[in-house]
Amino acid sequence: MRREETGDTLCDLILCPKLTGIRDIITVLFHSNMKLSRTVNASLAGILGIFCLATAIATEPAAAPSAASADPNLSATQIVAEMQGRNQARAAALKHFHSVRHYSVEYRGYNAKIAAQMAVDADYDAASGKTFRIVSQSGSKLLIDKVLKRLLESETDAQKQRSAELTSTNYSFQLAGVENVAGRPAYVLEVEPLTDNKYLYRGKIWVDAADFAVARIEAAPAKNLSFWISSTLIHHKYTKTGEFWLPAKNESDTEVRVGGRAVLTIDYGVYEVAPSPPMVVSGN
Repeated sequence: MRREETGDTLCDLILCPKLTGIRDIITVLFHSNMKLSRTVNASLAGILGIFCLATAIATEPAAAPSAASADPNLSATQIVAEMQGRNQARAAALKHFHSVRHYSVEYRGYNAKIAAQMAVDADYDAASGKTFRIVSQSGSKLLIDKVLKRLLESETDAQKQRSAELTSTNYSFQLAGVENVAGRPAYVLEVEPLTDNKYLYRGKIWVDAADFAVARIEAAPAKNLSFWISSTLIHHKYTKTGEFWLPAKNESDTEVRVGGRAVLTIDYGVYEVAPSPPMVVSGN
């Protein structure tokens, strides 16, 4: 049973096991200059890896918020322990959801631009995990086949992984203060990876003060997946749906060291969530 890994919260999308298949894109764009092709090939391979990291960030279900104020006496350790317990309870309570996602990727560089879009019917079932069905696609066929479809494959694979979960086993946490997220108080935690894992990230998370649910993530990869990547910023937000918060939007912006920029956007759509039994939080 993988319930603590299901839903769309921690790392549904962060894990990307393969970074191959970019050469075809480069051949189309830069066939006249093979040396340049090899350079951009390496950069796009790193970009795809970062995109998969961005998708993995969205793997954990979060409960619907209730009115509360932040407790100034709680430590980072207490907040994280409560968050982990609530995450397990929410994952166990989430039985089924459906949404239509919209993926968009654009790469600009070397006086060239390629882009692609894809609409995906996404289903989650507690017994069988996630399944995806492509509804429509447009733009660069190579980006669709070699980038967007691979993101779906990486998310399916992520359901089997535990090495990138947002837990005290994989990260250290430091309380940085309290801020409002969509008008609600949230604990701001700085996160640093504890293990040498290319699918982990460093940055900040915002944990809802009432439900100890991750409401927002601002992060960068803990390891640079390619020399050609100059910088990457990942912005991830969750939305309330019934008893849960599920991923709402992911924006990943990558700058290439030798010039160029890649932007991935995922709009997770409107969720239909099956009714769930009351959640039981361990330790409460």
